[in-house]
Amino acid sequence: MSPTSSPERLVLFDLPLDPVTLDTALDRLSGWLFESPATPHTVVTLNPEFIVQSRTQPEFVRVMQQADLVTADGVGIVYAARQLLGAEVPRAPGFDLVTGLMKRHGPELRVFFLGSKPGVAEQAAQNAVRDYGIGVAGVHHGYFKPDEDQRVAELVGASGAHLLLTGMGAGRQEIFNDYWKQLHRAPVAIGCGGVIDVLAGAAQLAPDWTRKLGVEWIWRVAGDRKRWGRAPRLAQFVAMVQAEKRRG
Repeated sequence: MSPTSSPERLVLFDLPLDPVTLDTALDRLSGWLFESPATPHTVVTLNPEFIVQSRTQPEFVRVMQQADLVTADGVGIVYAARQLLGAEVPRAPGFDLVTGLMKRHGPELRVFFLGSKPGVAEQAAQNAVRDYGIGVAGVHHGYFKPDEDQRVAELVGASGAHLLLTGMGAGRQEIFNDYWKQLHRAPVAIGCGGVIDVLAGAAQLAPDWTRKLGVEWIWRVAGDRKRWGRAPRLAQFVAMVQAEKRRG
C-alpha cells in the first residue's frame, strides 16, 4: 500500500469499518471540507451499541453501509476486529475527529451544531468559538419530530456549513445525515452523539487515562445513572462477538 492510498475497508457484522488512524481520518475529512465543487459526505463513528441496534434497524444498517467514512469509536470495535478479523484497527473517536477538525481549521471552518436539548447547542457553539476560533454556521436543538426534518435540513443547507455535527442519538442522527444530504449539503456530516454536550460542558469527557486504556465506557456507565440501561447492550455485544467467533 502506497503512503497516499487508503487501507482496505473491512466488514464487521455486515457493517463497513475503515481501519484508519485519527490523523489519516482528519486528513481525509479536511480534504472533503473545502473541495470544489462541494460534495456531501457522511461519517459514522462505530461503537458496540450501533452494532447491537443494527440487528433490529434495517434503515440504520443501510445508512452505515453507505457512509463515506466509518471509524472505530471505541475499544469494543477494536476488540471485535481483533477477535473476528485478525485485524488491528486504530481508534478515531467522534470527539477527537470533531475537535481535531476545529483545531486544524479554526476561523475558516463553518460549523452547524444540531442536537441535544434546547440551549445546549448554543453553549457548545459559544465554547467552540472561544476554544478553537471556528465560525458558527448555525445551531438547532435535536428535539424535533421527523416531519420537521426537511425544514431543519434546509436550514443547514442555507447556512453554508462546512461541518454538520448531529447529536440526536444513535440511528436517528446517521439516518438524518444520509437521507437529507442533498438538502443540508454539508461537505462533512458527523453523527457525534454526546460530543455537543461535552463541548457545551453539559457532560464530562472521560479522563485521559480511561481513554488511553480504552475503558472510558466503563467510567461513563458507572458515573451516570442514565447510562446504566446501556450496560446490557455492551454485554450483548460481547456475546455476539463470542458467538460469531465460535461460528468461525
